[in-house]
Amino acid sequence: MIVDVNAFVGAYPFHPSSGTPDDLLRAMDRAGIDAAWVSHLPSLWWSDPMEGHDAFFALLAGSDRLRPVPSIHPGLPRWCEAIDQAVAREVPAIRCDPVRFGLDVGGGSMGELVDACCEAGLPLVLGLRLEDARQRHPLDVASDLEPWAIRTLLRRAASLRLVVTGADRDAIEQVHFGSTPEESRRVWWDIAWVWGPPEDHLAALLETVGGDRFLFGTGQPLRLPEATVAKLDLLEPQTAGRWRRAIES
Repeated sequence: MIVDVNAFVGAYPFHPSSGTPDDLLRAMDRAGIDAAWVSHLPSLWWSDPMEGHDAFFALLAGSDRLRPVPSIHPGLPRWCEAIDQAVAREVPAIRCDPVRFGLDVGGGSMGELVDACCEAGLPLVLGLRLEDARQRHPLDVASDLEPWAIRTLLRRAASLRLVVTGADRDAIEQVHFGSTPEESRRVWWDIAWVWGPPEDHLAALLETVGGDRFLFGTGQPLRLPEATVAKLDLLEPQTAGRWRRAIES
């Protein structure tokens, strides 16, 4: 099973062709992706992302290949209720974008969300970025999530597990080598934003950080899933033989 931790269902406000669950499934079939963790992209621009949960869950109802990862804003009312509903639906993870939501990663509301994720036994998904700054719509003014913020969250709770999407080599190395070994073992990175050849940052990270810290992610629908597959296809045979199965599963 290949898990895509950064796929989004729902029309992106600036890319109206981004589509439906069927569009996502067709893209997954082209790339050989069996299953995906899916977020609801439109909700990330709503003042209350949790207002989109009912529509989001309805979109994915009945699919055994698309698993919903709902966005939670712990600074708003009813977020605890939203967590309970998500747990009841057996979601694989919870998502929060603190910079986009205007949250202080060191503040009390993020600490409460961390505690809730730990209590529920769910990893917390963080998006470091959605698009390159040069490609963003003028209304997309959120800055990237900084590496220090990720380290801060890792240190808040010893049982917190993080999945970070949209990170490049620099951010990954800052967090990994700026954390204790125990903290580093609790964060996973998707590879959608890591350069392949000719720079081949991915190969370097697999050797220094370790392939068990990486997950298959595509950044859909803002990126093409084939790009991530190509990075793995272009790895040297020795590196691919050691780590590819781990990344894809």
